Amino acid sequence: MKNLILILIVSLLSFNCSAQTEPKNDKEKSEMKPSKNEDGEWDLTVIDTQFDYFLNAIAKPISQYSESYLKTKNTLLVSEWNSYYFSGKYRNIIESSIDYDPKENYGIKFEYKLYQVFAYVNWKYGLRMNGLSGSDVTRY
Repeated sequence: MKNLILILIVSLLSFNCSAQTEPKNDKEKSEMKPSKNEDGEWDLTVIDTQFDYFLNAIAKPISQYSESYLKTKNTLLVSEWNSYYFSGKYRNIIESSIDYDPKENYGIKFEYKLYQVFAYVNWKYGLRMNGLSGSDVTRY
């Protein structure tokens, strides 16, 4: 009876372990894509709970930027971000690529929020990105 219970436990453990090690297609699931909200405006969802604090208390206000400035910066920053992602650099920080089309008119709110994502990653993790403005870089 003890042997039967032991065999049952071992087989269940091996079944559970094999189910958890099932490979997943990382390239499909690890891309951030802009989406439109109910009002038809482009939106970006940031899951990190400290991001809202950063946006409201630390980030420069949206009035400090023009849409064309943010679009230019975001084009450079997304390219830099995606090169880090695809090379595996900073994989403990950068967990997905960003699908961003510089020809798309996302609007200033979206461009601002995306730019602040890069500033936030600099602030929280110290990741220095070449495309960030000097005034948006956290000094250590």
